[in-house]
Amino acid sequence: MDIPIRPGDALAQPTRARAFALLGTLRRPASTEELAEELGLHPNGVRLHLERLHAAGLVDRRRERIARGRPRDTWAISPDAQPAGDPPTGYAELSRWLVGSLVATGAQVDDMEAVGRRIGRGLAGEHDSAGTVEQQLFDILAALGFAPEREPLGQDRLVYRLRNCPYREAVYERQPLVCGLHRGLTSGLLETLDPDTRLVGFEPQDPGSAGCLIRVRGPLARQAPAVEETP
Repeated sequence: MDIPIRPGDALAQPTRARAFALLGTLRRPASTEELAEELGLHPNGVRLHLERLHAAGLVDRRRERIARGRPRDTWAISPDAQPAGDPPTGYAELSRWLVGSLVATGAQVDDMEAVGRRIGRGLAGEHDSAGTVEQQLFDILAALGFAPEREPLGQDRLVYRLRNCPYREAVYERQPLVCGLHRGLTSGLLETLDPDTRLVGFEPQDPGSAGCLIRVRGPLARQAPAVEETP
């Protein structure tokens, strides 16, 4: 996702900005040690920066049990993250250019959905997490800037309410195409993470106020927490 920076923001510190960007790239929880290795820094220093990001509401801290020793902390982009106080825009210019180029070639909504499905499969294939499949999907949506919120409906049905549209600038120009891309991306994620769970509803809303709904049905839905987790 895009990372705007303002004076006084938690991300104004370069190492914190790099750690946050790295978690966004990974699109999954990562341990302090893994992040430190990727950043080429000592884990103790990185842990302090992650604590600051956590205090700012930008990352979630989770406890992961391991075979031996004490549980370790893992970190992930918070679904409530608002870098610099604003919802992320998700490479708005890049998405606009992509849509514009496809329009120039005569691409239709079905074409965009097919592109999105390939992207979704690729994202899911890169994801490696010890959490449930449902948690993996949730983490990917959060890392992409959609600010997801779970609404379990019982049995095998689950709704994700997306509280932010990271591609809103592009949606204003070509909503059917961009939403088709997103629908395909969601389908591709599900096809790879849990082929037995289907996308049964995709309801776009105004990108300014967000609130788009993703409705899924299948085994993945039964893994969702009964009550939405508190950040």
